[in-house]
Amino acid sequence: MRITRLGQINKEKPAVVVSDTEAIFVDDLVSDFNRVELENGAIAKLAQADLSSRPKVKIADYRIGSPVARPTKVICVGLNYAKHAVESGMTPPPEPVIFMKAPDTVIGPNDDVVVPPNSTKTDYEVELCVVIGKNALYLKSPEEAAAHILGYTISQDVSERHWQVERSGQWVKGKSFPTFNPMGPWIITADELKQKNLDPNNLALSCTIDGEVRQNSRTNDLIFGINHCVWYISQFMELKAGDVINTGTPEGVGMGFKPEKYLKGGENIVTTIEGIGTIKNKVVNYK
Repeated sequence: MRITRLGQINKEKPAVVVSDTEAIFVDDLVSDFNRVELENGAIAKLAQADLSSRPKVKIADYRIGSPVARPTKVICVGLNYAKHAVESGMTPPPEPVIFMKAPDTVIGPNDDVVVPPNSTKTDYEVELCVVIGKNALYLKSPEEAAAHILGYTISQDVSERHWQVERSGQWVKGKSFPTFNPMGPWIITADELKQKNLDPNNLALSCTIDGEVRQNSRTNDLIFGINHCVWYISQFMELKAGDVINTGTPEGVGMGFKPEKYLKGGENIVTTIEGIGTIKNKVVNYK
């Protein structure tokens, strides 16, 4: 199953995607894809429903919202690709590097990314995003994590490197500006990804800026795999349904080039992950 939310900001309605171009609204069955509904069996309810006779709508006729409504946590895994750690000049970590970004950073997959005032170091990061399906706390092993994963989507983990690196303290400062987490275009459930014979730990992912390929890698370069990250985070934080985990970015970020290639405003970011889809963001300057 693929699930999405269609409509203008704060007026999105939940929908099931039936093809890359069509969807079916299900707001009479599930009010939204949020923590409460996901905790109360929203996906099972949709799986059991007969949707075949419902009218289809063209996705292109609607704005696509973030596939999770107002996630309560956005958790990020840093330095989780071996080659990205090298380009950052850092030693691969012995344990996952975990940080948070403000949940209000989450926007629709094709919404504008806004460069903050006076920023000269705004950067892009393609990331495979895990969406939690049921609560997870103190999991006994990484193998247990799979049962707690609803599915996967695309995150563009936008970062402001000056605030992240040069202003002391936690990375959260460079990660939490408004619009800094476009996400979507939908969640593909873990079982459907498996039916496509795709492994989340071996997916192609890429990011282009104005047509120039900047990032082009596979998730098999992850230092810590998907299930390991979910298990690890559950050891010190209760994961709730609808929480999202950005699992790290591969090499090719703007900070890694010499000279650096940061976003200045006016660029088009295209972010793609195999088996999930593509999101597109226009970069604009704050007004």
